[in-house]
Amino acid sequence: MRPTGTVEDDGRTLVLTRRFAAPIDDVWASVTESERTARWFGTWTGDPSTGSVLVTMNAEAEPAEPTRFDIVTCEPPRLLTVSADDAAGHWFISLRLDEDGDGTTLVFRQEQLEPGSVADIGPGWEWYLDRLLATVVGGPVPSLADFDSTYMPLSEAYRSLVR
Repeated sequence: MRPTGTVEDDGRTLVLTRRFAAPIDDVWASVTESERTARWFGTWTGDPSTGSVLVTMNAEAEPAEPTRFDIVTCEPPRLLTVSADDAAGHWFISLRLDEDGDGTTLVFRQEQLEPGSVADIGPGWEWYLDRLLATVVGGPVPSLADFDSTYMPLSEAYRSLVR
């Protein structure tokens, strides 16, 4: 497997794209509705109209504490930008969706990265976005074993993108 992501801003922005053979509203629901995000990433609780929700990741090997995600931008069904701080660092993430013919393209951006972190973060987002793709269009959802065997080896390729 080869990395699908690119880096911008001297390694401070990670960009990944996924194409879904699904309508934009279906993909939007998969990235914004708690029962749908639970299938690939985690659940969230709270009232988004307050500007934040608590996200509990559920695909990790170890149970995670809920993390507050602040909603920076929400323009259904095209743009969601969130910001969070947790033990792993600062997360400034945007998801842009565009309809194109018979499907939807999602462009994922994580900005404000420490350039040295791309080697760890890139493989993780590859895994999560492939999990999202599988839950939307069908197919096997990559497991933790897949993460270790298929996605973590991408670390060196991601590291080389910021050299």
